[in-house]
Amino acid sequence: MTGTSADAIDAALVAFDANSPPRLRHFHQHPLPFELHTAILELAAPGINEIERMGTLDRLLGREIARAVNGLLAASGTQPQAVRAIGSHGQTIRHCPHHRPLPFTMQIGCPATIAEQTGITTVSHFRQRDIAAGGEGAPLVPYAHRALFHRERQCTAIVNIGGIANITLLERDGRVSGFDTGPGNMVMDQLMLTLSDGRFSYDEDGALASKGRVSAPLLQRLLSDPFFRRPPPKSTGREQFGEAFCHPLLAAPDLSDGDRLATACELTAQSIVDAAQWLPEQPSRWLFCGGGTNNRHLMERLQTLLAPQPVATTDSVGVPSQAVEAICFAILARQTVAGEPNCLPEVTGANHAVIGGMITPA
Repeated sequence: MTGTSADAIDAALVAFDANSPPRLRHFHQHPLPFELHTAILELAAPGINEIERMGTLDRLLGREIARAVNGLLAASGTQPQAVRAIGSHGQTIRHCPHHRPLPFTMQIGCPATIAEQTGITTVSHFRQRDIAAGGEGAPLVPYAHRALFHRERQCTAIVNIGGIANITLLERDGRVSGFDTGPGNMVMDQLMLTLSDGRFSYDEDGALASKGRVSAPLLQRLLSDPFFRRPPPKSTGREQFGEAFCHPLLAAPDLSDGDRLATACELTAQSIVDAAQWLPEQPSRWLFCGGGTNNRHLMERLQTLLAPQPVATTDSVGVPSQAVEAICFAILARQTVAGEPNCLPEVTGANHAVIGGMITPA
């Protein structure tokens, strides 16, 4: 899994058996070279010479994903022939579920390169079939969250805070709902990149945000974006909450850099909390995962805003919060290889359940 921030590849080795939840055997993070990271972010915005740049980056990222897989296997002492398949989400460079005349989504990370350099069958392009069936193509992880976290007679909200944040509700009776809530780390990260002239790509521990004061008028302006008022199913990406969305935060007069980060952090926290209005049942507990859980200030704000409901990371139930999304795509890939549906139309809005993913044989 490579997230919206495009800073690293998360690789999870996952074992399955019929009588227990999926088990994480090993987890490995493979940093992306800075030049590749920068080129991916540039391609995620409209520009010139896109086809040639996309073709090159598709192959380069495929090679890095293969290196991440091979590194994972070496670190865990696992032979390639012991692995049934790789589930590779790839890097999203466009996600346009409402584009006209036809919606589309696009990920890079050449699966043929991955299969060639690992010797392992590779499942990729998970989102396209759902969009072809009339869905948003996202979020896909609620299907896998059910396998990992559902407990009878307990209503749980799982929130993944990556570049974009998404919520999954696991109801007591087994029903699942979910949608993107808005920006996770994306706006905060973009602010740090701009304010530091590229020296820092994120606000470590939320340290700068914790020193600032939230601008209430600016926060309300940001929360007035139509996305937040739209009922599910809904998904979003850098197209909606990328660099242009940050302009009001950067242009606001009389704000310190800490104030700007504090306001962006509050936007993420408040939009997650506000998303509860769309849930069919209110959760009895909240579990968080993804890179945003490393932001101490953000997690403190969520604990305050959600009190008295319990707030914890997925580590508290035995699933490392940084590994959850990579584990999810192993689960989705297993369904693809088995020829079984792996999307939830009640989440994505698709006309029916589909088998998402394209298979590149070893």
